[in-house]
Amino acid sequence: MGKRLKNRPGWAGADEAGRGPLAGPVVAAAVLLPPGFRRGEIDDSKKLTRAQREKEAVRIKARAHWAVAVCQVDEIDRMNILRASLFAMHLAVCELGIEVEGVLIDGNMPAPDLPCVCETVIDGDAKYLSIAAASIIAKVHRDMLMSELAHQYPEYGFERHFGYSTPEHFRALDEFGPCALHRRSFAPIRERLQPCLDLGA
Repeated sequence: MGKRLKNRPGWAGADEAGRGPLAGPVVAAAVLLPPGFRRGEIDDSKKLTRAQREKEAVRIKARAHWAVAVCQVDEIDRMNILRASLFAMHLAVCELGIEVEGVLIDGNMPAPDLPCVCETVIDGDAKYLSIAAASIIAKVHRDMLMSELAHQYPEYGFERHFGYSTPEHFRALDEFGPCALHRRSFAPIRERLQPCLDLGA
C-alpha cells in the first residue's frame, strides 16, 4: 500500500473512470466518508486488483454517502471526453443528497457549476482518502456496466478490456468495425469509420 492518505472531514471526493477507453461511457463518483472511516485497502483504484476494488467498494457503500453518474457515448462525442468527465463529476456531486463543506476533485480542472466550494488536486486519488474511494466506486461501477454491455456485443470482449486500447480490442475493431458503444470522436474509431464515410459521400 502507498503512503498515508489524507482525510478532510466534511469534504467529499470526486473522481472518474473511463476517460481513456475507445468505447463505453465515462463514470464519475462522489464520496463523503464518515468520521473515523478506516482506510483498509483503499488506494488509487489503478493500484488495486479487481477483487480488492470490489471488496472496498462494498465497504465504502455500506458506510459512506456516495453517488455515481454516467455520461454516455453520444454525450462524450458531443461534448468531448474532458467536458463529459467533468459534467459527470458535477452530476455525481449533485446526486450525493447531502450538504458538504466542499469537494476535492481529482485533476487540475474543476467540475462546472458545483453547489459548493471545489478544490482540484493533481493525483488526488494518491493523496486523499475520499478521492481514492471515489475512484474505486467509479471504476467498479464502470467495469460492471461494460461487463453487462458485453452481452450485447460479445465479439468485442468488453468484459475483459472494458473498452481500453488492447491488442484484443484492436483485432476485434479490425474484424468487425466499430459498434454503437465506440466513441466516434476518438481517432482510432474515426479512422476506421472514415472509409465508410468516404464511400457514402
